[in-house]
Amino acid sequence: MNSPGRKIEWLVWGALVLTILGIAGAFVYSKLRGAASGPPLPIITKGLPSFTLTNQSGQVITQKDLEKEIHLVDVIFTRCAGPCPKMTRHMAELQSKLPIKFLTITTDPDFDTPEIMKRYGEKFGADFQRWTFLTGSKGEIKRLAREGLLLVAEEKAAEEKTTPEDLFIHATVFVMLDKHGRVRGQFDSTEEDFLPRLNRAVKRLSREQ
Repeated sequence: MNSPGRKIEWLVWGALVLTILGIAGAFVYSKLRGAASGPPLPIITKGLPSFTLTNQSGQVITQKDLEKEIHLVDVIFTRCAGPCPKMTRHMAELQSKLPIKFLTITTDPDFDTPEIMKRYGEKFGADFQRWTFLTGSKGEIKRLAREGLLLVAEEKAAEEKTTPEDLFIHATVFVMLDKHGRVRGQFDSTEEDFLPRLNRAVKRLSREQ
């Protein structure tokens, strides 16, 4: 029969082993989690230029309104007969998958009034609490696209247009903005790893202060 002292000794050693196993498990988990999340995303720009645009409800939106939230941004126009509807469908699908805000900017503000942008968003099931559609002056939009988002947004010359709706050359990528309005990634929706890359980027940015 074991003495009380022997039992205590076994209890102490058992507790010590469990503690060591717990520490080792936590260490391995932290390493695996770090490996899965990868290094921090690069800071590609210093922030957005100042701008004043109008959303689908007629409200004025500035660069300050895009701070403190992660945003996924694309540039389209509602008369587009090319990639724009597909891009917007992608954005609509991402609403239910990513816990961030979404921003769509038109390159055709002469046609895309706030009312038209709102109807366009409704057509794709946009949640206007999380997804904003912006229109405004061509100069403001062009500057925001070029300087802030590093995207192409150019009106086509008349001789380059193949149809009446073939109005603009614009990027078909999505841009990720952090909580300071800085570009942290660009994502081509035609690539196979599009959604996994977006998920990883959102997780990394969400952990940043």
